[in-house]
Amino acid sequence: MMNQEIFKNTVFVLQDKLYRFANRFLEQQEDAYDLVQEVMLKLWEQREELTRVQNIEAFSMQMVRNLAYNKIDKLGRQAKYLTQLPPDIQPEKYPFLTRELVLQLIDHLPEKQRLVMYLRDIEEYEIADIAEMSGLEENAVRVNLSRARTTVRTNLTKVFEYEKRRIG
Repeated sequence: MMNQEIFKNTVFVLQDKLYRFANRFLEQQEDAYDLVQEVMLKLWEQREELTRVQNIEAFSMQMVRNLAYNKIDKLGRQAKYLTQLPPDIQPEKYPFLTRELVLQLIDHLPEKQRLVMYLRDIEEYEIADIAEMSGLEENAVRVNLSRARTTVRTNLTKVFEYEKRRIG
């Protein structure tokens, strides 16, 4: 039996992490916030079934991902990963915004690579947990992670080489 206190300590504590995850998919922060509220409500309504779920965090992340995809499809909005670098972002500012740049580069990876790299390098999940959340085999997680890191590293190097040429 999952009461309010147990729910608060096992599910509700995930809210910030779920919000950051939802925000990787949706363009508007308000949409990500609303989506997490919707997930919390659904999880509360399913609280009795949650006692049979092995990994509530992975289950919650899957719900966020699925609802985000549904929202994107239903509203016809473009997910962050489908958009190009916004024109107002100036490459010469990147050295001062390295974390932001890395997040931007992750946003522009193919879907599986983006999901895997975000979960591993930003949220610091283990490979086995990422496999469970994404529905991928562990080996596929490793391959996608390796490709994603290579792409981000290559693009980051290009930005910094550009910066060196521009300054020097």
